[in-house]
Amino acid sequence: MKVALIKERKNPPDRRVVLTPKQAKELIEIYPDLDIVVEKSDLRAFSDEEYSEMGIPVVEDVSDADVLLGVKEVPVQALIPNKKYFFFSHTIKKQPYNRPLLQAILDKNIDLYDHETIVDDQGRRLVAFGYYAGVVGAYNTIRAYGKKTGLFDLPRAIDLKDKNALYDALKKIKPLLPPLKIVLTGKGRVGNGAKEVLDAMGLKEVSPEEFLNQTFKEPVYTQIDVDWYNKRKDGGTFDFQEFFTRPELYEGDFGKFTKVADIYIAGHFYGQGAPYILTKEHLQSPDNQIKVVGDISCDINGPVASTIKASTIDNPIYGYNPQTGEEMDYKDEKAIACMTVDNLPNEIARDASEGFGENFVKYIIPAFFNGDKDGILKRAQMTHKGQLTERFKYLQDYVDGKE
Repeated sequence: MKVALIKERKNPPDRRVVLTPKQAKELIEIYPDLDIVVEKSDLRAFSDEEYSEMGIPVVEDVSDADVLLGVKEVPVQALIPNKKYFFFSHTIKKQPYNRPLLQAILDKNIDLYDHETIVDDQGRRLVAFGYYAGVVGAYNTIRAYGKKTGLFDLPRAIDLKDKNALYDALKKIKPLLPPLKIVLTGKGRVGNGAKEVLDAMGLKEVSPEEFLNQTFKEPVYTQIDVDWYNKRKDGGTFDFQEFFTRPELYEGDFGKFTKVADIYIAGHFYGQGAPYILTKEHLQSPDNQIKVVGDISCDINGPVASTIKASTIDNPIYGYNPQTGEEMDYKDEKAIACMTVDNLPNEIARDASEGFGENFVKYIIPAFFNGDKDGILKRAQMTHKGQLTERFKYLQDYVDGKE
């Protein structure tokens, strides 16, 4: 089997890779029937020379490979027919902007395995960049607070060597922080990546009750799950299983946090039909205290009202006018400073690639050589012979342009 690491062609450019040079070398040593090549690229966090030094051929043409590994969406014109592709297609939620991509994949008889669909038999994702999104997202949010207030000026994450350099930079600015309060939503990969940053800064974690009801002489944060920012409409007891299966029975209850928090870091997973979290009404309220929002999840016009667009690594901060719902200068006194970069792991691309690749090596490559005994490839496969597979038949109307 011949596997190719393909050049990332989406704009803005992405520097991450599915396999690092060291991981690629280890794989070909483990599997004698595996060949790995790398498509020539000057964009990657790992250079062509680093792959060559590990004995991995760097080539101009990957059309003879059986399996093509990428990170972001492959442009339609670059798709090679009759191949197996792995990349984030951003189609499983019926994203309108990528309908032509899924249509082209079917037309070109491509077997698509979306990284997001690679799950175990319990539906838990096996490969993801979420933790690294959380790390960079939290860093960027603290940086946005410094920019907004003028208290300090952190370097861009992308200009630092690695994750540890981010932590070193943050530790230096802790003495400059007033006794502010940070609320973090989410306890998955993203939320816990963000929490690691706040802990590395030396910030004190407090319980939600303490956060809401006490004042502190130092900066603090609290990490909350869905039961803290949603409640049953009928006043009944919160039930996690019910919330995820029947979200219409619940309404948002985040307003109590907007009255006391200075910074909101959104690291949650948002399910279809769930109540919105940070609403326009919250931000328009005279008792709103939030001045900086870091929306790592970045669902545009979704559960965080101030997320009206995705920001970029070059321009990560914009201002949200709570009265008009429009963009404004984030340094304006009336503005909420918003950080909504949607490719955060790209800022620490080497760290993120190593972490992602570890799990790809552990779970995915073996499945090609053990008969897919755990069903990982079968569950992940979205298309085959020009058709959607059974698990993804729900996308047919989306493909047909009916929704």
